[in-house]
Amino acid sequence: MIVEIECLPNPPGTADQPYLHVEAAIAVIERSGLTFEVDALGTTFEGDPETCWEVARRVHEACLNAGARSVVTVVKFAEHANPAAQPTIGSLTGKFRA
Repeated sequence: MIVEIECLPNPPGTADQPYLHVEAAIAVIERSGLTFEVDALGTTFEGDPETCWEVARRVHEACLNAGARSVVTVVKFAEHANPAAQPTIGSLTGKFRA
């Protein structure tokens, strides 16, 4: 499964650390051990479905746990019915990378 997730915490951070709440969400993905890529407007990660669903929930909650007053999370999940045909980040984006 591939997941693209964008957390929009309010506020995104603190005066001293302007993206603290966003960075807390990214840290959850980093600690998960899953393959991931941080982009300007979100993060993509991949793994088995059970782990991906759990990580997505923890990413959302991390913003609130870090001190955000509220958070809206936008998520896309991509999964193939045939486990052997699962897409990967590399299979979908590899030809566009130098």
